[in-house]
Amino acid sequence: GIAIPMLLDKLGCETVKLYCEPTGHFPHNPEPLKEHLGDICELVKKEGADFGIVVDPDVDRLALIDEKGEMFGEEYTLVAVADYLLKNKNGVAISNLSSSRALRDVAKTHNSEYFASAVGEVNVVTLMKEKNAVIGGEGNGGIIYPDLHYGRDSLVGVALFLTHLAKENKTVSELRAGYPSYFMGKKKIELTPEINVDDILSKMEKEYQDEKVSTVDGVKIDFENNWVHLRKSNTEPIIRIYTEAKSQEEADKLGDDIIAKIKSLI
Repeated sequence: GIAIPMLLDKLGCETVKLYCEPTGHFPHNPEPLKEHLGDICELVKKEGADFGIVVDPDVDRLALIDEKGEMFGEEYTLVAVADYLLKNKNGVAISNLSSSRALRDVAKTHNSEYFASAVGEVNVVTLMKEKNAVIGGEGNGGIIYPDLHYGRDSLVGVALFLTHLAKENKTVSELRAGYPSYFMGKKKIELTPEINVDDILSKMEKEYQDEKVSTVDGVKIDFENNWVHLRKSNTEPIIRIYTEAKSQEEADKLGDDIIAKIKSLI
């Protein structure tokens, strides 16, 4: 609520502030997800704004709203920033295994490389340093720009996104339409305590051994047009199932199919 308006003023932007008073009280759940952001989506349309900016309390997650009041998509914050940077400097982009395939696709269009780390900021940063990455982050809107520092930083993300938007001379919705469109699903399967979760994951790895499989963090299976990432909980007998496909229906169906497969292996 303090730093973002100051940055925008310095960059010469006209701003309309919403819930920027640092009182410590939040008028809605502070996690920058669509279901919590109805007020700013409506305000963007009412004010005829070019776009809206939302950050979480510690300003390390950046969500954007287009001029129509629609979510840009947290996964696509990193994609857009990477598009701008890699367009001007070929290099390496890093995200985690549960982040969108769109970053890989955009990196390829700029003759750049993409690598995925285990989930968690520390793992992303470790791989970024190893690969000397130009840009990295996580699909929750976290931007890591190593030319400044190795931490998720929404201020950096806003500045880079605004520069990209100005140079492209497009609306935010037009910019978003230019990126590959993917949809993500999240499900989980609850198991009984006596079931060996690691054994289930090993069976799933063998079951899909003809596909591209990563075991860096749980089991991720990359199919031609979609992927699924299976991660066990460290506190309860649960396998979390993350999917991505070219439609929400496909992503959800893939999750259901994987749950059915796991049940068949128990």
